[in-house]
Amino acid sequence: MLLFLSVPQPRQPGARTRAGAARVARWRRRRRLRLQQLRRLRGLLRGLRGRSGAGSRRRGRMALCGQAAGAASLPSELIVHIFSFLPAPDRLRASASCSHWRECLFYPALWPQLRICLRVSPAEQPRLEFLMRKCGWFVRELRVEFAAENYLSGCGPGDGGGVDTGTGGEEVEALQLSARWLEVLRTYLELVLCVLVSIRNNRNLQKFSLFGDISILQQQGSLSNTYLSKVDPDGKKIKQIQQLFEEILSNSRQMKWLSCGFMLEIVTPTSLSSLSNAVANTMEHLSLLDNNIPGNSTLITAVELERFVNLHSLALDFCDFTAEMARVLTDSNHVPLQRLSLLVHNVSVMHKSLDNMPNDEHWKALSRKSTSLRVYIMAFDIKSEDMLKILKPSIPLERIHFDSYITCVSGAIVDLISRQYDKFLTHFILMNDVIDTSGFPDLSDNRNEDPLVLLAWRCTKLSLLAIHGYTVWAHNLIAIARLRGSDLKVLEVTEESIDFDQGELADQDVDPVHNLIEQVSLGLGQPWHAVMDIESLSVFTEPNRHFYREMQSFSEDI
Repeated sequence: MLLFLSVPQPRQPGARTRAGAARVARWRRRRRLRLQQLRRLRGLLRGLRGRSGAGSRRRGRMALCGQAAGAASLPSELIVHIFSFLPAPDRLRASASCSHWRECLFYPALWPQLRICLRVSPAEQPRLEFLMRKCGWFVRELRVEFAAENYLSGCGPGDGGGVDTGTGGEEVEALQLSARWLEVLRTYLELVLCVLVSIRNNRNLQKFSLFGDISILQQQGSLSNTYLSKVDPDGKKIKQIQQLFEEILSNSRQMKWLSCGFMLEIVTPTSLSSLSNAVANTMEHLSLLDNNIPGNSTLITAVELERFVNLHSLALDFCDFTAEMARVLTDSNHVPLQRLSLLVHNVSVMHKSLDNMPNDEHWKALSRKSTSLRVYIMAFDIKSEDMLKILKPSIPLERIHFDSYITCVSGAIVDLISRQYDKFLTHFILMNDVIDTSGFPDLSDNRNEDPLVLLAWRCTKLSLLAIHGYTVWAHNLIAIARLRGSDLKVLEVTEESIDFDQGELADQDVDPVHNLIEQVSLGLGQPWHAVMDIESLSVFTEPNRHFYREMQSFSEDI
């Protein structure tokens, strides 16, 4: 039998069958559909990344993309990196989005520094405890300010404020103020304990600043000290606070900046001995301001200062800064001191002597040691004869702040400052908090030239001038503005301090107030007006706080 087998002939190149062409067409259609779906998916993802919030339609689209497209699934490192570009309030708001973001909020890299300003109020305690529990163990720079608000305004509505006391009203008011102050001091101690407990084991702390201006100076003395014994009769809390502060100093390994001001006996004369020699040798700034230390005791001695060989800035009570300390700072082992802030307080002057203060030769030696040394002095109710002893000619005085409640600054003192410190002086603040505004002292009495005008003429570097409680004549204010011009960046004079000559008031064609504003603005080269509300400027209402903050910036600006 013969079988005939058909052998297929080879296909010519490029030839296609109908079935093959159909398969290719179907494959191309499927590929186009897949590409279209991918394009739609990419567009959806771009829209989800570009828009914030979540509506019902967005949640539906998010569901199409799967859980991996959600913002909550981002890596913690990426969330922390994004948070690092946000200010602190925005970080807190963003952390409310989900629990994952909230966990990333208190990552140590996001909070290298923490600056807190607290009202001494029970409502602040839970917030402070939460924040310090989260950040206290790793923060590198901590700055805390305590302040009792409206402590002179009497009691609020809940405390019987506004009640007509009638007979015996002074006794009732005193009892109300006493109860209020007891609560303020009790809360203050709890807040200080909260801060110190949270950082007691923080070995990475590099900058530590505490400020607690809650004292009221009265004729009988410091009101805070009067009530402190009632709040803490056996002194247990004060001792605990002092021990915690010394423990923080002993545990520190990288401390470069230590500042403590008006903290009601938190620092003792033995506190600095807790610092190791290694830390003391590398300390760059030291600030110890507390005028409540009784007797002749000081917070730091010249022998203790010898350990701080790397100090660039120092802030002390003036009565604690002795001639022996000036000699230590000029020693070859010490680096040149560049910033020195001194607080001259009438309480310290009453209990301590000015006999041990540096003389003019010591100041000359300090200036030779460091040609960039600048001094900042704040004087509280200091008599003119004491200021004449303090203001040595060779002090490189850059800033001076007078704050008076009883003793006024004389024109002779202002004239002396303008003659001795004309090459250095940049800031001059003159404040007199008197009750009778009709009796402001006039510095230009019995003088041919006004001392403030001479100050503006002689001190060519003057950039800030603030005055309250002293009579400033309108024509002298215009002269000051013209003499210093645009170099005088800040000119703050309260409205009640400005007075006009009779000739200026008698001129019916010119409004003296409008003319004053116009002429001063032209002289300064910028719009100017008198300070209408004294409460708006901390330099007038909170002198301690203003001095402390200015001292901080003064010391940092090296």
